[in-house]
Formats: sequence, structure tokens, C-alpha cells
Amino acid sequence: MRQRRLEAVLAACSLVAGLLGACTSGSSTPKETVSAQAFLDAVGRGDYARAGAATTDQTAAIDVVHAFVDALAVGQPHGASGKFAVTEVTGRTDTAAVAQYSATWTMPGATQPWVYSGALPMTRAADGPWKVVWSASDLHPQLGTGASIVMARTQPARASLADAAGADLFASTGVVTVGMVPSQVTDLVGEAAILGAALAISAQDIVDEVFAAQSTRPDDFIELVTVRRTDYEPVRNAIYDLPGVQFRTDERLLAPSATFARQLLGTVGPATKQLIDNSNGRLGIGDETGLAGLQRALDIQLSGTPGLQVQLVNPDGTPGGPLGTFGSPKPGQPVQLTLDRATQIAADAALTGVAQEASLVAVQPSTGRILAVANSASASGDIGLEGQYPPGSTFKIVTATAALADGTRTPATPIACPGTLPINGRVYENQDQFDLGPVDLRTAFARSCNTSFIALGTSLPTSALPDAAKVLGVGGTADWSLPVDAFSGSVPAADTANRQAENSIGQGNVLMSPLALAMAAAAVQSGRPIGPSLVAADQHTPGPALPAATVAALQDMMRAVVASGTASQLAALPGEVSGKTGTAEYGTDTPPRSHSWFVGYRGDLAFCIFVADGKSAGTLAIPIARTFLQAVPL
Repeated sequence: MRQRRLEAVLAACSLVAGLLGACTSGSSTPKETVSAQAFLDAVGRGDYARAGAATTDQTAAIDVVHAFVDALAVGQPHGASGKFAVTEVTGRTDTAAVAQYSATWTMPGATQPWVYSGALPMTRAADGPWKVVWSASDLHPQLGTGASIVMARTQPARASLADAAGADLFASTGVVTVGMVPSQVTDLVGEAAILGAALAISAQDIVDEVFAAQSTRPDDFIELVTVRRTDYEPVRNAIYDLPGVQFRTDERLLAPSATFARQLLGTVGPATKQLIDNSNGRLGIGDETGLAGLQRALDIQLSGTPGLQVQLVNPDGTPGGPLGTFGSPKPGQPVQLTLDRATQIAADAALTGVAQEASLVAVQPSTGRILAVANSASASGDIGLEGQYPPGSTFKIVTATAALADGTRTPATPIACPGTLPINGRVYENQDQFDLGPVDLRTAFARSCNTSFIALGTSLPTSALPDAAKVLGVGGTADWSLPVDAFSGSVPAADTANRQAENSIGQGNVLMSPLALAMAAAAVQSGRPIGPSLVAADQHTPGPALPAATVAALQDMMRAVVASGTASQLAALPGEVSGKTGTAEYGTDTPPRSHSWFVGYRGDLAFCIFVADGKSAGTLAIPIARTFLQAVPL
């Protein structure tokens, strides 16, 4: 008998090791206390099997404990944890006792714990182990048979994302979600063609998505696209009566237009399962949250803190009142951006109708503030900030900066511009092998003479181009701090003469984003680099000033590009426009494909235009620049 009693004590110790401290056969802790604590600890860590095994009705207990803890976890795996302490044992007899306990639950998203007291009726058969007499009220004294709990969330109103003038950029806007019920569709291909044309979405994608759902979800609403009500009304009559097509209306926080800084600002919508799972309880089912862009990056600040309340649900499903409240909803803090509404509208409009991936980024040279980030409808993400492309001849701004650094060259310095230039067995050439003969540096820059700048670049140390990029505030060493991802450029030191030649004209292995080139142009205009900012309160401190002679020379040469060079199409625009064109070859096609660039400034506005596969700068980039500058107020 003594041996069996010793084994029972040791078994109880193993259940609560680390929670009650070291346990020995000589422990004075009453066995009913040990058993009650073991049950409570299993509940607190979500060990449903052990919790059930510690009761008189294992099956029923497992189900109720599981539902109770899951409700507190608000969808987060292992999201809720409880700490319990048996505070007193009353009414003890040889076969019965009541263990009083205190409970402290920590739950995802709650800023304070849920604390309450409860009681566990205990029982045992003669010489048997103590067990908890099971009922739902073991978990909470107000939880009756058949009742349950739910964690109710009250989300505060989302704080505003404002433009540079302080005006809200997002407003509650009517939307229509268009979808199809597969089992009700009579002509999938035909209806997809009509929907695709009316809503500017892929008809083939509609066919693929609905066809895939025909066998698994034939009666479900398959969401196809959500559009603004203002965009839906003009096409309503063309799609409303299509068999199997259904519509759901809602209100969402949306920017001023469907194109307004679309990729940068992002969207607000219902939290996805992935976002909820990764939020550590900050988000719950039904919450509105930032889904992409700045709305996502600044979501914690904008969304505030939800109010949480544990509510009792009666066996018939009716509300049973609150069991615990964890603070009222706390509103988020508004964020004022640097975006200028008029500049952004002009940038978006300038890219309207551009089929290729394209971007236009505008910044303020005096402050580094980003005024506009526009991307074409086909752009794969925010290529204006994140894109990594060979900059072509726009990089001659960097090469010129490097060449001017020692003060021995000026825009009037003579330089040759032959049609071709051989280096180490490779022949480099100008576009169509144009040959200007002897010219000055200003003319070679304005006419974008590759051979001149290759000769210039290969005469410099391999560190000269990376150093010059750094002077302009770009090239991978820049200290940028933005709430969203951005690429400041990459200008590695060349390891061969040929690579130095290629890098000198923006080919080789140098890469830039439209934002990086806009910031380089801004440094030329203002005479010193400054990091870009998107949040008005986060403006950077300017970097070291460039030598005055270098600034004057660069400004002279960039003005010559517009006045008499490759961007003369912009010469008649009001204000004094300066810039640099760029055509960047890429790939292995013959003839090679090329990107189109134009980077420039006018007054306290610097900008960069990029068109993927846009051929020469004059084909698309310069016309886009003209449209943009005509619309931007001087």
C-alpha cells in the first residue's frame, strides 16, 4: 500500500513539474491541490487531453476546454495562455473538496489580462486519484452547461492618410464586387468576354477561375473584381443580366481615383487569414486593415487598438452579457505624407494609356520630399521606388560628376566624339554610329555621345563612379529611411576596363530606380544630396554640398540637353527645363531591346520617367515628360 501511495505522489508531481517547483515524496501539498493545479495548468497551456483526463468526464471536458481556449485565442494558434493558482481548499472530506483558484489569462491583442476567480469541485473514489468534477463552470463560474464564450472586438475608426496639404487621401467610397456562381452560368466563354471588356479584366482569367470552381464550389459566389460604383454604373446595363453574374455592394476607404498613387498608397480591406495569423492578435476576422503599400506599412499607426470583451453566449445562441472588458477602442494616429495632390494627378495622367510598365517619380530638391509616385496600369508593383534597371545614358550625370571632380574639366573642355571606339577587342558605338568629331564636353553630354563618355570614364579610377554616385546621394550607400521598400541604386567598382566602359554609359552592371535618378537630378538642382522622405515629419538633413564649380557645370550641361540636345522637344515648355535622356539596352535580342528614360528638373521639381521596353527616350519618355510638365503648376 505504501508503495502505491508513493507512486501516486510521484505521478502527480510529474504533471506540475516546473509550475509548482520541485516535488518529493515528502511534499506537504495536499493531493487534491496537486490534482486541481494539474487540471488548471493543462487548461492554461491548451493541453486539452491532459485537462480532460484530470476530470470525471474526459470527452465532454476536452471539447469545452478546447472551445473556451480557442475563443480566447481569437484565431491565433496557441494565442491565449492562462496562469492559475489554487488559493484555498474548502469543504474537504475523504472523498470530496472544493479548490478555489485565481485565473489570469493573457490574450492576443489585449493590452491587459483577464483576471477572475473560480472554484473546482473535487472528488475521488476510495484510495483513488483526485479528479475535477466536470462541468463548464469549472472554467468560469458563469459558464453554464451548453453556454460558451466569444471574444468581441470593436475596431476604432481608421486614422487618415493625408497629402502634403493635410487633406485626407482616403474616403469611404461605394464599391461593387462582381462575381459569378458557376452552376448558374450558361455560356462561360461568352460571358467572360463581355465582363472582361466591360471591367477591363482578363476574360481568360475569368474562364480559368470559374471553370476551376465548377466541380468544387458550383454554388459559391466566385469573386472576380471589385470596382468603384462610379466605374460600375456606366457598364451596368451590359453585364447586369448575364446568367450567373451577381453583384455585392459595399463601402471601402479608397484614394481619390483608381490610379492615384495606386501602388504606393495601397488599399484598405478585410484582413486576410495570413495577415491575421501573423498579427499576434492585433487583427481579427472582419477587421479592416491595410493590404498593401503605405496603408499596410503604416497600419499599426493608422488602425489604432481595438477594444476587446469576453462575452457569454447562452446555450440558445443569444448574448449572455460581458464577462470581462479590456479597454475601449483607441483610435490610430493620422499620418501626413509628402505627396502633392496636383503633382500626383499630373503624373498619373501622363502615364494614362501607356501599355508598357512605366513609372514617373517627382521629388522636391530643396527638401527631398517625394511629391508623386505614378506607375502604369501594367506595372508589376511599385517600380518607381523598387525598380532595378540599367539607367543608360541618364547615368552620364554620374560619369560627368566623376570627371569634373578634380576641377581640371569644364563644359568647354575639348573631347572627341567618334562614331565608334575600340577597347580591348570590343567596339563601342554611338546610336547609328553618329560622329560629331571634336566637340566640347557640353555638346558631348547634350547629344549623348557614348564614345566620349566611354573614353572619359575609362580614364578615371575604378572608384570614381561609385564615389560620384555617393556624392549625388545614390548608388547603394545612400542612407534612406522610408516606410516602404525603395532601391537607391547600385554602382559597383568595375573589375575590367570593358566593364568600366559599359558602366560609364549606364550599361554594364550599374542599376538605378526611377526614384534614385530623380534624387540625383535633385542633387544637381539644389547643389547637395538629401535623402527622400514620404512622411512629412521624417524629412532628412541635407548631405555635404557639391563643389560649386561642379554644380554649375552639371546644370549648364543638363540645360543644354533641352536647349539644343536630345530633349529639344521640351525646349518650348514654360519655365527652364533641364535634364538628361537615356536609352538602356538589355537582353540578348538582335537588335537589342531597350528601356526609355528621361530625368530632369524645373525649378524646385525634379523628376524621372522610365518606360520598360520603351525604345529610345524620344519615343515615349520625352512625350510623357512634356505631358507631365504641361500639367504641373509652375
